[in-house]
Amino acid sequence: MISHMQIRYLDGPRLRRSLIAACEYAQGQRAELNRINVFPVPDGDTGTNLALTLRAVSDHLRANRERAVSAVAREAAQGAVLGARGNCGMMLSHFLLGFADSVVERERISTIEFGVALKAGVDKLYASLERPVEGTILTVMRDTAVAAEGAGTADFVPLFGHVVEQARESLARTPDQLPVLKKAGVVDAGAKGFVSMLEGVLLFVQGVSLAAGSEAVAGPGAAAGEGMAAALAEYPTAEEQYRFCTEALVRGEALPTQAEVREVLRERGDSLIVIRSDDVLKVHIHTDDPEDVFAYLRSVGSLITHKAEDMKAQHDAIGRDGHIQLARRPVAIVTDSAADLSEEIVRAHGIHVVPLSLVDGDRSYRDGIDINATEFHRMLAESERLPTTSQPTPAAILEGFRAASEEGEAVVGVFLSSTLSGTFQAAEVAAGRVEGDPPLLADSLGASLLTGLLTLKAVELAEAGWAPSEIVAEVRRIRARSGILFTVKTFERMIASGRVGRGKAFVGRFLGLKPIMGMTPEGVVAPFGKAFGLQRARAELLRVLRRQIPASARKVRFGVVHVGMPEIVDEMTGALRSEYGADVEVLSAPATPVIATHLGIGAWGIAYIVEDAS
Repeated sequence: MISHMQIRYLDGPRLRRSLIAACEYAQGQRAELNRINVFPVPDGDTGTNLALTLRAVSDHLRANRERAVSAVAREAAQGAVLGARGNCGMMLSHFLLGFADSVVERERISTIEFGVALKAGVDKLYASLERPVEGTILTVMRDTAVAAEGAGTADFVPLFGHVVEQARESLARTPDQLPVLKKAGVVDAGAKGFVSMLEGVLLFVQGVSLAAGSEAVAGPGAAAGEGMAAALAEYPTAEEQYRFCTEALVRGEALPTQAEVREVLRERGDSLIVIRSDDVLKVHIHTDDPEDVFAYLRSVGSLITHKAEDMKAQHDAIGRDGHIQLARRPVAIVTDSAADLSEEIVRAHGIHVVPLSLVDGDRSYRDGIDINATEFHRMLAESERLPTTSQPTPAAILEGFRAASEEGEAVVGVFLSSTLSGTFQAAEVAAGRVEGDPPLLADSLGASLLTGLLTLKAVELAEAGWAPSEIVAEVRRIRARSGILFTVKTFERMIASGRVGRGKAFVGRFLGLKPIMGMTPEGVVAPFGKAFGLQRARAELLRVLRRQIPASARKVRFGVVHVGMPEIVDEMTGALRSEYGADVEVLSAPATPVIATHLGIGAWGIAYIVEDAS
């Protein structure tokens, strides 16, 4: 589009392209937003939290092909809810949900209807907050909506020129509304992030490239490099009574309302924001007792993701690293796609995932990017040809390390077992090419959700402020008492991949034998048992599992993984909770293509980590 072109309506494709431009431009402002982040806590993470939220939005929109503006608005809102990080991400999610509600069932909207939708987004956000604070993203969103409603034009091009101008003026006033901003000499970081989104849309409708327009649309706020406001600001111990920035995502068919959840949690902390959308409940709260919050949320539905970051540790980290390339947290975590972690967990914790590759004839797929597990399982069931798998190159892993280093003071990598793949060796090569302190690496000596559970433990330790060397040591300690067990429906894929000989497979098929395989503490795939028939294999795998977990274990976590057999998840989850406690954590996932290709349809397994035992 060019500046003299008139845009009289907004339909699905136009809204999608505009939002993607908004996300891309605002993500490019991450370092500056982190630098000026002093409210509500100077932990230097607003830019990163907003960038991760917007990445989720743009990823959802790129896969969307809807023509109606209502469908695209709903997809953007759902992406924001699933990927929401921090105060700004949660507030943006409420805003987008309100916008989507206002345009429901609409194919296209006019500038007047757009202004009404913006106001609906603001109204929904205000209604969701316990104690709205002016001088934040909230204020700038409201002023933007007012500007849109009063623009008096039927053309979206001048409309966006007007709302951006008004949004910048509103942003410039934020220090007069919040004393902490005036003292630090900055504008509100979340508000500036929202203005950056509007600027991205303006560049798009004017036909200006995002890169070329970066300096031209520079708004109010200190220029990059003028000093690390977040690092220089004192931690507000008097105002911020709580230590952990706690977030969780719950799924369920009969979840409580937002008001009911707020009523329960409001006495447990501050900065409380609750989102309820369809079968998803998202909670953000600053608290001293994250486990108490998680216990309540487990009682209302399935706790899919949860995290608790030590805000004081984050502030201390930026004090050590007080320059513009601000580290949001002390340690960032990298893994590979064979860890089988869900999108929700990856987004909730900001884990960097390096994709393995799948080669099918002359086509190559990046695991989790070009093809997902469910799509591959369907392909596997219909095709006789066995795809081959390929480890990531050192260059691909190095790129993952570089991306992680932009968000962390240090980097820790947890990778697929060196006994199964060359991925860990490639990570070692990549680590050697990193300038400065190299990433510390942990060989999971496992695969699938065993690697995933160890990665999740590593990121939780990082969020709690553990040092990189301590994290790696703890992952290795836990791995020594953990493992994964699995069984297969047929031997065909294991024969084709060379994992089992044809003679043994013939005997197994003839007898109806189902092997119980597993990985030893050294990372070797070995037989752990056998059973005749599918039903007996389930009972036998649970019996073997019981034998592997010490009676003294006080904290155990599980993962159920499958290849085209989703019905096994509920069955095994119920069995595990019946034996190990109703609150025991059980992750689940369809097996990544690089694992599924060697096991075949009907394979399934249980991973476990023993975190504490007497």
